[in-house]
Amino acid sequence: MDTSIRLLLVLCLLHAARAVDQSNFKTCDQSSFCRRLRATKPEERSYELNLSNLQISDNAVEIELLNKIDDVSLKFVLTALADNTFRVFVDEIKPLYPRYQVEGSLNGEPQVARLELLDRNNEEIVVKSGENKVIIKAAPFKIEFYSGAKLSAVLNGRGLFTFEHLRNKKPSGDGETDLGDQAPQESEDPGMWSENFKSHHDRKPRGPEAIGFDFTFPEAHRAYGLPEHADRMALRTTTSGGSNPYRLYNLDVFEYELDVTMAIYGAVPVLYAHSPSHTVGVFWNNAAEMWVDITNSKDGNVVSSLVSLVSGQKQEMHVDAHFMSESGVVDLFVFLGPTMQKAVQQYTKLTGSAPIPQYFSLAYHQSRWNYNDEDDVRTVVEKFDEHNFPLDVMWLDIEYTDGKKYFTWDPIKFKHPETMQLNLTATGRKLVVIIDPHIKREGGYFLHEESLSNDYYVKNKDKNVYEGWCWPGSSSYLDFFDPKVREYYSGLYALDKFVGTTKDVYIWNDMNEPSVFNGPEVTMPKDCLHYGDWEHRHVHNVYGLYHTVGTFEGLLKRSGNKLRPFVLTRAHFAGSQRYTAVWTGDNAAEWSHLAYSIPMCLSEALGGISFCGADVGGFFKNPDEELLQRWYQTGAWLPFYRAHAHIDTKRREPYLYNSDVQNRIRNALRQRYAHLPVWYTLFHEHEETGEPVIRPLVYHYPSDLNVFDIDNQLLVGSSIMVRPVTESRASSVSVYFPGGPNEIWYDVEDFKPFRGTGSINIPVSMDKVPVYYRGGSIIPRKDRPRRASTLTHDDPFTLYVALDDNKSAKGTLYIDDNESYDYKNNLYIYIKFTYKDGVLSSSLIDDARFSTSAWIERVVIINPPSGIKHATLKSKKLGTTKLQTTYDGENRSLTIRKPGVSVMDPFTITLQ
Repeated sequence: MDTSIRLLLVLCLLHAARAVDQSNFKTCDQSSFCRRLRATKPEERSYELNLSNLQISDNAVEIELLNKIDDVSLKFVLTALADNTFRVFVDEIKPLYPRYQVEGSLNGEPQVARLELLDRNNEEIVVKSGENKVIIKAAPFKIEFYSGAKLSAVLNGRGLFTFEHLRNKKPSGDGETDLGDQAPQESEDPGMWSENFKSHHDRKPRGPEAIGFDFTFPEAHRAYGLPEHADRMALRTTTSGGSNPYRLYNLDVFEYELDVTMAIYGAVPVLYAHSPSHTVGVFWNNAAEMWVDITNSKDGNVVSSLVSLVSGQKQEMHVDAHFMSESGVVDLFVFLGPTMQKAVQQYTKLTGSAPIPQYFSLAYHQSRWNYNDEDDVRTVVEKFDEHNFPLDVMWLDIEYTDGKKYFTWDPIKFKHPETMQLNLTATGRKLVVIIDPHIKREGGYFLHEESLSNDYYVKNKDKNVYEGWCWPGSSSYLDFFDPKVREYYSGLYALDKFVGTTKDVYIWNDMNEPSVFNGPEVTMPKDCLHYGDWEHRHVHNVYGLYHTVGTFEGLLKRSGNKLRPFVLTRAHFAGSQRYTAVWTGDNAAEWSHLAYSIPMCLSEALGGISFCGADVGGFFKNPDEELLQRWYQTGAWLPFYRAHAHIDTKRREPYLYNSDVQNRIRNALRQRYAHLPVWYTLFHEHEETGEPVIRPLVYHYPSDLNVFDIDNQLLVGSSIMVRPVTESRASSVSVYFPGGPNEIWYDVEDFKPFRGTGSINIPVSMDKVPVYYRGGSIIPRKDRPRRASTLTHDDPFTLYVALDDNKSAKGTLYIDDNESYDYKNNLYIYIKFTYKDGVLSSSLIDDARFSTSAWIERVVIINPPSGIKHATLKSKKLGTTKLQTTYDGENRSLTIRKPGVSVMDPFTITLQ
């Protein structure tokens, strides 16, 4: 056997190992910059502001920040931004080299706000923007952020701010200066100029350039955010018990473990500190490796480190955070809320919201590694239809390619790809194929030859083309930071370039951390070089973002800028939501992984990335029938709904099981399809407002201490609450009903009401998942079963009107053409439904218009007023019509049959 093939096989076997080997990934103690910054002592740092050179404009203050120990001058800028947000920027004034500043994460240049100088003396300055105040203290350097009169956050209150300035290495003993592998000075950490991990050597030609700062959040009870981690939603204390900080460094961690702070595929450095009265957010726009220590004063084994934030004021409850990054600048945003809802919206306004996805992408996706050939794809689709399972998308993993060369098809197994796709689209389905960033180094392969000749690849430290190992074997990696490379790469998606594709083929970007089987920590060496002479250490966490930008732009250009792209990515960063959906990666067919899919996606949603899901059934291992059914039932309530499985697992398509299992999976799928109008409307509202599509209970019930740690329930918008069954052999589950005694929650199956009075033990069976409509909501559904969502666009709606104690309710419905950007030209309708005093009415929210043949088929009023005999419809087109009503005493509901009114025609239905 050829040596290179043998090495590849060994690497692939190691990569596919059945459990993660944590020794392949660094701890903080094994990371030089984390080790030294975590050991920071306030007395070792001396940073002061030189207030004598204060410069102030209408929006910002700029001050010299002095490192008194090393005699280095930094530039400090505080800018007031719109919507209760401040920006803190720190960089060297005269750096030895430029320091990397992230591009691509923000959704354009932030809008500034007016800043007023309230007070100034030799010790501090006080500025104001709107109702918010900032006190900037000179010595020691510290910033206090006030929301109104409330102290909400303190930067450098514990004196941990560190900014390692760039420098030349001191001469060695023979009088020469060496910027690479020389032994460190006696006082230096041994990894400042170079370090080793396992067999890998990291040469650091720029030397140490780490940055650290601390935040304290007075009165905060919990911290949330910092996706992506396989952990609970509420961030744990990491400063005691030998724990590692939360690490943000995009890594390919096969079959990751749970309840750990180690890095996995995504890195979104946003954190929210929450108290019953207010929420504060912090976003550090930095793409380098990052670690974040959290200290919760609520934890009994943690000694409070908060000392005299305000003279004479004792803070009983608080959260501390210590951010540490390997390189870059301080580009920090502080969101003053004051509510969680506002803080999340402030962050999403900054980094952007997801555009409305195509309607089909919210439906069900069927995938595995791999469907063998065209016959296999056709058979799966036929079996779904034969057994009445709805399905919108078939997926192909890497084996569809010709020898793992992307933008090609296997000439035998997928000989007629266009015909295969046309057969899919004839049944209303789409196709998704995988495209990874590693390019096979094979002579004659057009993509490798063109990338090599045009200098499109990432370089190694010696400025030669970098070669690593991934699925194809010897591979090189496109440098997406180069605009020419992105332009070239996006052009590859054109139908005449990616031969065999149609407009109904969409893209899955995997392995884009980037994954390098023989690299340090299964990724690219940090001293590799990118466009602009940036080392990989500076840009690592945005490599996947730039990959997906190129893909998104390619799909957009392919359709003449008409169709909304659908892209799924594994690696992601702040701002990824503008281009792509995400999933939680290579999970396992275990109950714990099912349970953790909920907090993982809730954390992503708070980080701006609502379009999140987990591999239904688990990627690794073989789920038993109970687990598989529960996963379908759970996945139906996460935004991205896809089944996927490893190549070594047994086939698990739903039609392979007995009739009972089939019925339960079919019911879960149909429940998802019935609620697609809700999901689609929520994504429209997300794009407009930045509110997450799925939300933790604490988002809407911020003062209820009981919900602060609940992450096994979720809200879909504000009107649907779900408590998935994630425990094996459960006969009952505890459901927390929030909102107080005046809030009503109705079971979606029998409309049984529950008051918001706390936890109740709810009986469950294999057919039962606790799902509730909130009283006061109107839920638009499409209840006619179809084989694909694309066949439902003209189907009628049923309105579920769940009344509150005031016998009132409201809801919204958004409709457009489901696929194009025409909605940006006002080709849509956005409808408001209200019920009050026995009258259900609809009205158009704005002046946009769109033509649809969809109509209202039924109205189901939950907990209706008594004594109703009939109903009367009035609309402009239908005039006045008497309607038939039926009361169901067992299900406590009143059904109004066949109003027959178009959703475009505003109407009233009066109960009499």
